[in-house]
Amino acid sequence: MAKGVRIVVTLECTECRTNPDQRRPGVSRYTTQKNRRNTTGRMELKKYCRYCNKHTVHKETK
Repeated sequence: MAKGVRIVVTLECTECRTNPDQRRPGVSRYTTQKNRRNTTGRMELKKYCRYCNKHTVHKETK
């Protein structure tokens, strides 16, 4: 069976890691899929962070 081109990636809030004065402790994480042939670099999306209580940039982690 052939290996798929789509992989599951984890997106993590960038502001939760750098801002200690957030609403409550924790880091927002989302999982999504990406096509590794079309999107070779790291993914960045604006998603809602429940810990920061606003929409922030979420970057792909390892």
